[in-house]
Amino acid sequence: MCRNIRVLHNFDPPATDDEVHGAALQYVRKVSGSASPSQANQAAFDRAVAAVTEATRELLDALVTTAPPKDREVEAAKARERAAVRYGR
Repeated sequence: MCRNIRVLHNFDPPATDDEVHGAALQYVRKVSGSASPSQANQAAFDRAVAAVTEATRELLDALVTTAPPKDREVEAAKARERAAVRYGR
Protein backbone atom coordinates (compact mmCIF):
# COMPACT_ATOMS: atom_id res chain seq x y z
CA MET A 1 0.00 0.00 0.00
CA CYS A 2 2.92 2.42 0.54
CA ARG A 3 4.65 1.99 -2.80
CA ASN A 4 4.73 5.74 -3.53
CA ILE A 5 6.03 6.77 -0.14
CA ARG A 6 9.73 7.08 -0.78
CA VAL A 7 12.49 9.59 -0.26
CA LEU A 8 11.67 12.74 -2.21
CA HIS A 9 14.36 15.06 -0.83
CA ASN A 10 17.62 15.96 -2.54
CA PHE A 11 17.02 14.68 -6.04
CA ASP A 12 17.90 16.29 -9.32
CA PRO A 13 15.42 17.14 -10.73
CA PRO A 14 13.39 17.88 -7.57
CA ALA A 15 10.26 15.91 -6.70
CA THR A 16 7.35 16.73 -8.95
CA ASP A 17 3.92 17.76 -7.71
CA ASP A 18 2.62 14.37 -8.90
CA GLU A 19 5.22 12.53 -6.78
CA VAL A 20 4.37 14.61 -3.71
CA HIS A 21 0.63 14.06 -4.26
CA GLY A 22 1.17 10.32 -4.80
CA ALA A 23 3.05 10.03 -1.52
CA ALA A 24 0.34 12.01 0.29
CA LEU A 25 -2.38 9.83 -1.20
CA GLN A 26 -0.64 6.63 -0.13
CA TYR A 27 -0.07 8.04 3.37
CA VAL A 28 -3.76 8.94 3.79
CA ARG A 29 -4.80 5.55 2.44
CA LYS A 30 -2.54 3.81 4.94
CA VAL A 31 -3.64 5.90 7.91
CA SER A 32 -7.34 5.65 7.06
CA GLY A 33 -7.16 1.96 6.24
CA SER A 34 -9.08 2.60 3.04
CA ALA A 35 -7.76 2.64 -0.50
CA SER A 36 -11.09 3.95 -1.76
CA PRO A 37 -13.21 5.91 0.72
CA SER A 38 -16.99 5.74 0.78
CA GLN A 39 -18.98 8.67 -0.57
CA ALA A 40 -19.65 9.76 3.00
CA ASN A 41 -15.89 9.99 3.68
CA GLN A 42 -14.69 11.24 0.27
CA ALA A 43 -14.61 14.94 1.20
CA ALA A 44 -12.65 14.31 4.40
CA PHE A 45 -10.29 12.00 2.51
CA ASP A 46 -9.68 14.62 -0.20
CA ARG A 47 -9.05 17.35 2.40
CA ALA A 48 -6.54 15.13 4.17
CA VAL A 49 -4.69 14.37 0.93
CA ALA A 50 -4.54 18.09 0.11
CA ALA A 51 -3.27 18.96 3.59
CA VAL A 52 -0.60 16.24 3.54
CA THR A 53 0.45 17.26 0.03
CA GLU A 54 0.84 20.87 1.14
CA ALA A 55 2.76 19.91 4.30
CA THR A 56 5.05 17.62 2.33
CA ARG A 57 5.81 20.28 -0.28
CA GLU A 58 6.47 22.82 2.49
CA LEU A 59 8.85 20.38 4.20
CA LEU A 60 10.73 19.56 0.99
CA ASP A 61 11.09 23.25 0.15
CA ALA A 62 12.44 24.04 3.64
CA LEU A 63 14.97 21.22 3.93
CA VAL A 64 18.62 22.07 3.31
CA THR A 65 21.59 19.81 2.75
CA THR A 66 25.22 20.06 1.78
CA ALA A 67 25.15 16.69 0.04
CA PRO A 68 25.08 16.72 -3.74
CA PRO A 69 21.70 15.90 -5.30
CA LYS A 70 21.06 12.23 -6.06
CA ASP A 71 20.44 11.05 -9.60
CA ARG A 72 17.06 9.33 -9.99
CA GLU A 73 18.31 6.79 -12.53
CA VAL A 74 21.30 5.77 -10.38
CA GLU A 75 19.08 5.36 -7.31
CA ALA A 76 16.55 3.32 -9.32
CA ALA A 77 19.33 1.02 -10.55
CA LYS A 78 20.54 0.52 -6.96
CA ALA A 79 16.99 -0.35 -5.88
CA ARG A 80 16.66 -2.89 -8.70
CA GLU A 81 19.96 -4.50 -7.64
CA ARG A 82 18.80 -4.73 -4.01
CA ALA A 83 15.51 -6.27 -5.13
CA ALA A 84 17.33 -8.81 -7.30
CA VAL A 85 19.47 -9.89 -4.35
CA ARG A 86 16.48 -9.94 -1.99
CA TYR A 87 14.25 -11.95 -4.29
CA GLY A 88 16.98 -14.08 -5.85
CA ARG A 89 16.44 -12.93 -9.40
